[in-house]
Amino acid sequence: MKKENYLHNIYRGNVEHCYGFQTAINKSLVEGRLYLSLKGLEGDECADLRHHGGLERALHQYPLEHYAYWQQQYSIDVNWIAPGMGENLSSIGMTEETVCLGDRYQWGEAIIEVSQPRSPCFKLNKRWGIDNFSLNMQQISRCGWLYRVIQAGMVSVDEPLILIAQEPNAMTLREVCDVFFGDPLNKAGLLKLTQQAKLSESWKAKVIARLENNQVERWDFRLLGHESVDSL
Repeated sequence: MKKENYLHNIYRGNVEHCYGFQTAINKSLVEGRLYLSLKGLEGDECADLRHHGGLERALHQYPLEHYAYWQQQYSIDVNWIAPGMGENLSSIGMTEETVCLGDRYQWGEAIIEVSQPRSPCFKLNKRWGIDNFSLNMQQISRCGWLYRVIQAGMVSVDEPLILIAQEPNAMTLREVCDVFFGDPLNKAGLLKLTQQAKLSESWKAKVIARLENNQVERWDFRLLGHESVDSL
């Protein structure tokens, strides 16, 4: 159970006006130890507290391997490097296919737990200058994931994420994304998601609403930044 995963880097950012909006997506490298509270890394800011941050979205991790994929997909002259997705944690060897919902890790003095995949938004389109980038990310389930902090404490890049607990019926993050984004009205898949005790409350509420109404919540503003009659 106690598998060690060493991080590549840690990042944090301040709110600034760029790409046409207020954002803290441009993050800087952190060296040395710092404090991880229940709300996130010390000094890491969030511009939109309604859709980002909070107790169930305290940290964002994105696999370093995905940048090579994006570089191959888009033949454009940009540096596809971390932390271009606004991540706090950059890793090698942890992906949506190997990390499960509810996985709990000891990280230095802290304990963190996977709460949900990241929901890509239109700000990534602006950040990379690519129309529909967030939609493409969502469609292939390379979204990264978020953590809640179970126990606060000092952390550093030199201290590994040590898997200390896993849910008995845990779905991988890829499986979660494939249902939630890829087959959003599949009743069997939605029922399976309701059995995931560690799924964030915001995602769980959407799953229950879909089961009750047989409708998917609108995704167009999140993904595109504007309303569309053609998209969810």
